Amino acid sequence: MQNRLMALSALLITSTLITSTLTTGAPVFAQSADDEPVSKCLAIANNMQMPRVTFASMTASPLDLVNEDDDVTLTFAGHSTWTIETPEGVRIATDFSGFWGGDPTPRIVTMNRAHSSHFTLTPDPAIEFVLQGWDTGNALGIDHDLVVDDVYVRNVTTDIRRWNTDGINVNQNSIFIFEVAGLCIGHLGHLHHALTDEHFRQIGRLDVLMAPVDGGLTMSHAGMAELTQRLRSSVVLPMHLRGNSISNFINMMGSEWRADFLDGNTITLNIRSLPSQPTIYIPESLAWRG
Repeated sequence: MQNRLMALSALLITSTLITSTLTTGAPVFAQSADDEPVSKCLAIANNMQMPRVTFASMTASPLDLVNEDDDVTLTFAGHSTWTIETPEGVRIATDFSGFWGGDPTPRIVTMNRAHSSHFTLTPDPAIEFVLQGWDTGNALGIDHDLVVDDVYVRNVTTDIRRWNTDGINVNQNSIFIFEVAGLCIGHLGHLHHALTDEHFRQIGRLDVLMAPVDGGLTMSHAGMAELTQRLRSSVVLPMHLRGNSISNFINMMGSEWRADFLDGNTITLNIRSLPSQPTIYIPESLAWRG
């Protein structure tokens, strides 16, 4: 097993990165190119052919490429919006509605369709890449594969509930995954249902998980805890806390997971110094509901 992982690591290290051609003017509602970049987060899962695997953070494989100064900064802006700043200064805002994370202007925004607080159809024209998590014209859902400088952004689609009626709207939410500085960072969006083995296979490894913890509008605390435990990310960043206590989710996670209340809303991460014990980092803006 160790030899196989070392071989996979060597393959990943020699993979060619694709650099996006940036546009100016109106924002780009971007979709995938025909040639997809190589995903480090997917490689082990796809090559192992084990759909029931519980993915663990495997921080050893890309270390030789990562400079010790390659920090990624994540800031809780509000609601479901976390901002990500890469080592090369690419700024990203997740579940962008225009209310949070817009100052300074991000180069990339991702959006989901469940509520107006998770998207905007009139983003600032200064935003270069606008990634919608839904596509009403494609039965297979939208597919993003975007590289901007030092970050690769891709997505895995899921369904959302129809509000006030029975049934679902297929492929109207996206789990966005950001691969940067050796880290695999996943944002679950407005996830409404348990994930299948195929979803887990498409996601691959996640070192950092941004998870909605409202306990009902998305998923129950028990359902979200089960999903989080299976992904087993080193770092869990809660969001979308509505009208309940963060302690409900923390308690569901059990003693194996440590809870750390941040002094402020920002955390700086480096693949060389991820916590040895899986840790839930609670931003100051959510701590008062502890």
